[in-house]
Amino acid sequence: MKVIGYMRVSTDRQAAEDKYGLEAQRADIVAYCEKENWEIIDWVVDKGESGAYERPGFDEIIYGDVANPPVEKVVVGKSDRVARDIEVYFYYKMMLRKKNIELISVTEDFGKMGVFSHMLESFTICVAEMERENINKRTSSGRKIKASKGGYSGGSAPFGYKVVNGELVIDPEAAKAVRMIFKMVDDGVGYRAICAKLKEMGVKTQRGGQFAPGTLTHIINNKKTYQGYYKYGDMGWVKGKHKPILTE
Repeated sequence: MKVIGYMRVSTDRQAAEDKYGLEAQRADIVAYCEKENWEIIDWVVDKGESGAYERPGFDEIIYGDVANPPVEKVVVGKSDRVARDIEVYFYYKMMLRKKNIELISVTEDFGKMGVFSHMLESFTICVAEMERENINKRTSSGRKIKASKGGYSGGSAPFGYKVVNGELVIDPEAAKAVRMIFKMVDDGVGYRAICAKLKEMGVKTQRGGQFAPGTLTHIINNKKTYQGYYKYGDMGWVKGKHKPILTE
């Protein structure tokens, strides 16, 4: 019997909550397949996907050219490697079933539970979903506490800063552009003219693109951050721990 081994780990959860890493998953899958005399013809790994619905590797199995024959099963270390959301999990399982491919969890092995297998499988995924929600709550709470003290709590760093060891640090070259932008705005220069000047100077956005009026609007509206304040989510502004680029 030919199978695909699937592994997933989210790097941010792995460091904090999730101890079932890639090596452990691979070892469990290999041992199980050797016991069952199954041949692993391919490995699919989703690594570093932190979002609950981001599984490009598994999506390739579902929507790609994987078919039976030759693949008869997708083997995972634990069911929550596929999803901790019960709706997502059973959606993936249904899509595999349409390809006549069975999903096997080696540490839970629901198939040996007979008439209770579906009940146990559903319960296991519900527990995993609750665990995910609790992790999200703890993470969110920790970020809010850090933000209330002015510490960087995630998201894209504003232009002019970069993230180093979890904190906002001034990017010297980009900071020069930030100061120039605000000075030109104060002098009454239009946004399109500022964009043209930045293009002439070879200054790029954080994503490597050209500046546009919308990009400048975002920078201008973020003035308090450049003055040394910090805001996270729906919380109010507090004195930030990062160094200001602009003086008040």
